[in-house]
Amino acid sequence: MTKSASISSFPVPSLAEMPDDIRSKIAAVQEKAGFVPNVFLVLARRPDEFRAFMAYHDALMEKEGGLTKAEREMIVVAISNANQCQYCVVAHGAILRIRAKNPLIAEQVAVNYRKADITDRQKAMLDFAMKVTFEAYRIVESDFNALAAHGFDREDVWDIAAIAAFFGLSNRMANLSSMRPNDEFYSLGR
Repeated sequence: MTKSASISSFPVPSLAEMPDDIRSKIAAVQEKAGFVPNVFLVLARRPDEFRAFMAYHDALMEKEGGLTKAEREMIVVAISNANQCQYCVVAHGAILRIRAKNPLIAEQVAVNYRKADITDRQKAMLDFAMKVTFEAYRIVESDFNALAAHGFDREDVWDIAAIAAFFGLSNRMANLSSMRPNDEFYSLGR
């Protein structure tokens, strides 16, 4: 492993040092995106944790359900801003712009989703995600009822909470490692 201060405060393994399955996943992402997001390189330092992280990420973010893929990214951007996670705001902001087909949405959601050009349903979703992030111990039945009034069922509520909780972990690890966003993210979806 070499120390790669430019993308992490922890040593980052070279591709040659990574297990075959992780190298294959990184190659697939690189082929699709045109670059390797730094999160893959930083997390690859611990292969078992990398695999678990990516599996849970994909289970939450790539599934079909009551939340659109853009709404899932809205949750990530809002939560990541609240947790002051530069990497996730920038990276998932790019993905949000692409999935929402809106070059303005990511910054609006990150800075103040309550004033963003999103629906009341999406604002209720983000209000709940923030409650999960900062006051999960205060969640009560009326929270579920408020979301149901906006068309969210119990499975959607689980998804909102799981995404908020998972990205709480992700944000903290990105901040711990001083993970740097790839320059490519800044221009995606513009």
